Amino acid sequence: MADNKENLNGAVPNQAEERELTEKEIGEQRQIKRKKLEELRAMGRDPYLEETFDVSAWSKDIKDNFDAMEDQEVRVAGRIMAFRRMGKVAFVDMQDKQGRIQIFVARDNIGQDEYNIFKTYDTGDIIGITGEVFKTKTGEVSIRAQEVKLLCKSLQVLPNKWHGLKDTDLRYRQRYVDLIMNEDVRDVFMKRAKIISTMRKVLEDDYDLIEVETPVLGNIAGGAAARPFMTHHNTLDIDMTLRISLELHLKRLIVGGLDGVYEIGKVFRNEGMDKNHSPEFTSMEAYKAYVNLETMMELMEQVTYKCAMAVNGTPIVKYGDKEFDVTPPWNKIDMTEAVIRTTGIPFDKIDSDEEAIEAAKKYGMKFEDESEWSRGKIIAEMFEDYCEDIPGFLDGPCFVCGHPLEVSPLAKKDPKDPRITRRFESYINGWEMSNAFSELNDPIDQYERFAEQQRQLDLGIDDEAHPMDTDFVNALEVGMPPTGGIGIGVDRLVMLLTDSATIRDVQLFPTMKPEGKGAGGAKKETVAIDFSKVKVEPLFEEFVDFDTFSKSDFRAVKIKSCEEVPKSDKLLKFVLNDGSGEDRVILSGIKKYYDPAELVGKTAIAIVNLPPRKMMGQYSNGMLISAVNEYDGEEMLNLLLVDDRIPAGAKLY
Repeated sequence: MADNKENLNGAVPNQAEERELTEKEIGEQRQIKRKKLEELRAMGRDPYLEETFDVSAWSKDIKDNFDAMEDQEVRVAGRIMAFRRMGKVAFVDMQDKQGRIQIFVARDNIGQDEYNIFKTYDTGDIIGITGEVFKTKTGEVSIRAQEVKLLCKSLQVLPNKWHGLKDTDLRYRQRYVDLIMNEDVRDVFMKRAKIISTMRKVLEDDYDLIEVETPVLGNIAGGAAARPFMTHHNTLDIDMTLRISLELHLKRLIVGGLDGVYEIGKVFRNEGMDKNHSPEFTSMEAYKAYVNLETMMELMEQVTYKCAMAVNGTPIVKYGDKEFDVTPPWNKIDMTEAVIRTTGIPFDKIDSDEEAIEAAKKYGMKFEDESEWSRGKIIAEMFEDYCEDIPGFLDGPCFVCGHPLEVSPLAKKDPKDPRITRRFESYINGWEMSNAFSELNDPIDQYERFAEQQRQLDLGIDDEAHPMDTDFVNALEVGMPPTGGIGIGVDRLVMLLTDSATIRDVQLFPTMKPEGKGAGGAKKETVAIDFSKVKVEPLFEEFVDFDTFSKSDFRAVKIKSCEEVPKSDKLLKFVLNDGSGEDRVILSGIKKYYDPAELVGKTAIAIVNLPPRKMMGQYSNGMLISAVNEYDGEEMLNLLLVDDRIPAGAKLY
């Protein structure tokens, strides 16, 4: 070691928490960085001309194996995250793919000229280090640099190292910065990769499946009940859809003799966005010949259990303040029995559609066209409306079985009761995690079910009904062996196993509306209003006394999430922070006026002391305030949004 009286304490100087830079200061910093780059280029040291650096070790490996690596020469590379200069020596916190390690740089070790250049480097720059492994006097594993090489000059200013990148919207838009600044975010995506690799291992090693790839573009959006994204193929001059499921192509491969297949791929659904739903998500679908629903239950249990063990080392999954033991076997819940227990309606003794409709009406269900409702469809609807929201009921892990035929167009009938199918949905934390069938392989039955679904689609009864797919029916006519199939939501599984609050937290680049743009991607422009076309309701002539008015509790509320209410053309479901410490759910009929995603994070005004009101099977606890008027004969509505600096729960007077 050179005799340079090195300060090897390596301690971070005691300093107050750094403030965030202003926009002006950030601009000045960027100009300084560019000037430094120009000076480096003038010296013939353009960092962007560097192509390789032979890395021999990584930060965590060095720390974990210090006894074996002490005094050994290593070559490491990474990003400068902190810089502490102390005269003739400096300490750098360098971050690589495994974490951070301290680099000790001394003038006497690398030479005066190199040290002068090194001192011009900035936080964010990427460097390569050749040096020896050692410990400082405080016991921190470090590398004593013998050579420092600049591999890339960062021209941007990273967020404050103490605060990190906290703006949620900006984190999603600039995930590359998010990954640099937030170790827990990097950990989530490392775990995601581990979950997917474990899933592949289970499917291939335990179930003898092969991985395949199927088309993203198609002519028919099949395999699920969902709205597709539409596009147009210019060369063929045909309209096409992005796939909403992986199912039908994979089952064609079973027909073709590939007896066990799976695919992990992107699926696209042109529907609402909320904490559990994204228009682009990752699905795993698997199909195996000569097995049934029970094999798929076992597969689901094993995939979840082994993924939990791989990333967390325990089958006890912690999510928020809840815990779930995913050790097999899981509980089973019969859908019809659950509805009977919840509503008291004896569906086990009701055989006709007419009886089922009357019983449901007495319970409070409303029907626009009774002729389109059947016993099975009512059971499925009542399970969704009255059972799924019971606190803890679907915390699971559990399998919901016995789905009615009407809502399961691709599953075999149950031989014991042809009104239901051989199907399950698995649930954990109240989330649907997977959907599985003993696959329907009767081409005549399949054609009849498709025909009924197509009829509902054509009449506008159900815009998510499954379209007719004659080629798939033809494949079944060729002959598909008895087959078990399953679809697992990969994003939700990752959310669960990493304790992530939203689906966007587990997608590297989630779908976002472009900044400064409104619906349809068009830039928001201030539209001049012709007030001669505005019509408002007359003011009330009747006075209300002050005591009555003061009983209405108006509060500022923060919109935590907003999503479309399934099967409703009008309603949006808002989860709100009203300052009480508990989430408030309000349903509002403003769907035609707003994209749910653009309202998240906004501050609105609500009346919070109205009695709960049931809407589409869900309780609405209050009312959001909107301004309504007519404009040129059309209704105009504006949700009352206020300054985001107003705290949740602030009372209006």
